[in-house]
Amino acid sequence: MSEALIQAVASGILIGAVYALISAGLSLIFGLMEIVNFAHGEFLMLAMFSSFWMWELWQMDPLASLPITALLLFGVGVLTNRLLIARILHAPMLAQIFATFGLGLFLRAGAQYIWSPDFRSVNEPFLSRVGGGRIELVQGVFIGVPQLVAAVLAGIAFTLLALLIKRTRVGLALQAVAEDRDTAALMGVRSARMYDLGWGLGAACVGVAGAVLANFYYVYPDVGAVFALLAYIIVALGGFGSTNGALVAGLLIGLVEIASPIVLGIPSAYKYALVFALYLVVVMVRPQGLFGKF
Repeated sequence: MSEALIQAVASGILIGAVYALISAGLSLIFGLMEIVNFAHGEFLMLAMFSSFWMWELWQMDPLASLPITALLLFGVGVLTNRLLIARILHAPMLAQIFATFGLGLFLRAGAQYIWSPDFRSVNEPFLSRVGGGRIELVQGVFIGVPQLVAAVLAGIAFTLLALLIKRTRVGLALQAVAEDRDTAALMGVRSARMYDLGWGLGAACVGVAGAVLANFYYVYPDVGAVFALLAYIIVALGGFGSTNGALVAGLLIGLVEIASPIVLGIPSAYKYALVFALYLVVVMVRPQGLFGKF
């Protein structure tokens, strides 16, 4: 295996882990309420701006501000559910789509008005100074320390989310509401609280992702658009409502995006075309996604 290919595979896995975490939050919300959050990318943008401004105003490194950013986004998720989603939960699907899509436009336009469309970045965060900002995997193959730590933290957050859902009473309650909210209510599970928790956790996932991305990615009002588009593809590819599917599909998309130009010898400008082609092939063969159920 050539050095370039090893480099691409390593980079693809690292960014794929972050994609998986972003998509897990989206998948959790859909699995719980069958609502697609079209403002998910704007939640990521808010998380990145939160990390940036804590660094800009108080010199707080994104790694240190990560818990605060996650908590802030948890609050954004809960408020979104209470102020918007609860009012349109039983509305026609088209109204639900317009509600979250409109929220996304509002947040993006508000960010452009308040902070301008300019690109910003965290100047020399702590992780960029560790070991010169990169480590050598094998001779001639390097990976960035911020990217590596981002993948590790994304993996930890994803694992904690999976354990919460599958191994705790709260997680069982979330699953019960997702399966049958009326029966869950008869068993004493308050659906409204579970919806708050689901939206909070889903937004907190992008809070963690935004904080780690702020270490090495530009921050601007439209930053969430590309990540959100990939998240929708990953959720559909892995199976709506499946967090395991989000993990596998996220890693797969990361590998295809980064490694395919080297493997196939095509310009990197076409990498997203290959991602979309992979998605189309999978959904034609298995419309419910890799881990989804009819």
